[in-house]
Amino acid sequence: MEYTNSAARTATRTRTIRGAVLEATGAERPYTDTLPIQVEDLELEGPGKGEILVRIEAAGVCHSDLSVVNGNRPRPTPMLLGHEAAGIVEELGDEVTDISVGQRVVMTFLPRCGQCAGCKSNGGTPCEQGSASNTEGTLLGGSRRISRNGQPIQHHVGVSAFATYAVVSRRSVVPVGADVPAHIAALLGCALLTGGGAVLNVAKPVPSARVAIVGLGGVGMAALITAVATGVEHVVGIDTMPAKLEAARNLGAVDALTTAAALECGEKFDAVIEAAGHPRALEAAVALTKPGGITVTVGLPAPGQSVAIDPLTLTAEARSIVGSYLGSAVPEHDIPIYEQLWRDGQLAVEGLVSETISLEEINRAMDTLDDGHALRQIITFS
Repeated sequence: MEYTNSAARTATRTRTIRGAVLEATGAERPYTDTLPIQVEDLELEGPGKGEILVRIEAAGVCHSDLSVVNGNRPRPTPMLLGHEAAGIVEELGDEVTDISVGQRVVMTFLPRCGQCAGCKSNGGTPCEQGSASNTEGTLLGGSRRISRNGQPIQHHVGVSAFATYAVVSRRSVVPVGADVPAHIAALLGCALLTGGGAVLNVAKPVPSARVAIVGLGGVGMAALITAVATGVEHVVGIDTMPAKLEAARNLGAVDALTTAAALECGEKFDAVIEAAGHPRALEAAVALTKPGGITVTVGLPAPGQSVAIDPLTLTAEARSIVGSYLGSAVPEHDIPIYEQLWRDGQLAVEGLVSETISLEEINRAMDTLDDGHALRQIITFS
């Protein structure tokens, strides 16, 4: 369906927005003292060709944001953070004809050009052009739309959603129904795509399978609720934090154990999803996988880390280890699946929200996340 919206295609103009800028990576903790992220007024250009302007309604604070703050994921700075978000389309750039002003959209952190080998892999590998622009701190195609006192501010993975408004590529959003609340819609674009995709697109467990989730942050818990929603009867959550183990039980896990307890009990699983982003967690996930089973890793450890795995078990026990970026998802295909599961009352996305905060609390939110006390803290914008 093609939308004209000619009245919305105004001349490109610059507006003042409020945004959270990371000045430099690697600050010492606590971040509430060192304040690596500054919330301030910025200038945002209007959308160019193939871009849209979105008024941000809700944004999730994800470990991938923290990984930029602490330097585990090197990115150019100063950078306006935030990648898991939802908002309302307010303006269309030239050549955007398949989306309407007023629609709610979900942000996705890897735009897909649609032409490269990665895009033709059906989600198996990332888009080459999207990955390159994310690394450079630009939108898809190389543009920058954010500035401060005339100096450019880098975009975070093509989104930069810790702000009142964002200009993004049309290929960085997926429309959802108006009945999906903004805080639910935001989580569909990262936590569910990544964690849920590890289940649906890679592990693909049958209902009788035994599935374990190692690491019960937002992404790991999203994997857990997706497995439960799709009928897997035996789902076990594994983490070191007692509160997260209790949350896993409340969200449908048949059991929840510490890593040590899980390894000691001797149970093996058909599929194990590792979502902690730590080498020891991946080693535990492999150890918990049964012969013939699959270990899926979606965690992002710091560069240069290594794991110790007995390679003989991979061959002798016919096991596999698979890496999955963004849940091996094609967002425009996968997000409607999670949207409908939520709408049907099967996907407990609300259970992922641990706290609602303001943009000015972003440094405290990073401390809370780094301490392991949060699933998803949601920034809301009035």
